[in-house]
Amino acid sequence: MKKKFKLEDLDCANCAAKMEDAIKKIDGVNDATVSFLAQKMTIDAVDEKFDDIMKEVVAVCAKVEPDCKILM
Repeated sequence: MKKKFKLEDLDCANCAAKMEDAIKKIDGVNDATVSFLAQKMTIDAVDEKFDDIMKEVVAVCAKVEPDCKILM
């Protein structure tokens, strides 16, 4: 399943790159992109575990950029 999310308060391209790398390491994630300029994130992950994976994505993103919100 592939889903797109809008991001709010993502402050820099470096943080976006760190978030993308961390998300790609989560078990069940096939691919991920985080765009600082567009303030968007695309996640491609296993359908059956998508909700659990998104909980991990939110936690990982909060570690890298605590002010950034993922709008679902």
